[in-house]
Amino acid sequence: MLGRMMLLLLAAAILWVGVHVGIAGTAVRARLVERLGEAGFRIGYSLVSVMSITLLVMAWQAAPYVPLWSAPDWYRWLMALLMLPVMLLFVASVATPNPTAVAGKLDEAGPRGIQRITRHPMLWSFALWAGLHLIAKGNLSGVLFFGAFLVTSLVGMPSIDRKLAVLQPALWARLAPATSILPFGAILGGRNRLALEEIPRLVWIIAGIAWIGLLVGHPWLFGYPALPF
Repeated sequence: MLGRMMLLLLAAAILWVGVHVGIAGTAVRARLVERLGEAGFRIGYSLVSVMSITLLVMAWQAAPYVPLWSAPDWYRWLMALLMLPVMLLFVASVATPNPTAVAGKLDEAGPRGIQRITRHPMLWSFALWAGLHLIAKGNLSGVLFFGAFLVTSLVGMPSIDRKLAVLQPALWARLAPATSILPFGAILGGRNRLALEEIPRLVWIIAGIAWIGLLVGHPWLFGYPALPF
């Protein structure tokens, strides 16, 4: 029984990765759009995504505990601290129009705010969240569950770039030279500058409140405390 549940989790993780890596940004997507239209594809893709993540979460919750390693207590303090920039990346990605997002746009002045740091703030928020939690869990089900999100996020970044370069070459020609996938890559490379003042104050406030709320509410939301006490 335990083996079957772990296999179900593995299958759910493969399905989640396959739906996002094997369809989005590939020739499969183009063929589906030809048959269904852009709107039809988005509706169908959204439904499949919801079903796959539902299956993934349910399989993870039912999977047995198979320990692989034990993270030290100090790591949980480090993880809690690093979740603050994760929240900032996520909130900024939602609050700021981003050309790498669905129906996203590029400011007339070029990349600004969080886009100067990375052109994929939302995917980096997911990747960092998944990676931090994968290490903290230290068990097989955690590796499969959070690893699925980590792989999807990291592979999704160059996939989105390739799609954008093909579908919107003029926008890509403005975006690519001044931005980077790797956070701070364009800034360190001298192709852009850090301008934290361009990130709206409300983004900082919401991210801070959400961060504190998650730390305080973690035991009630997820069943265990975020900090080692």
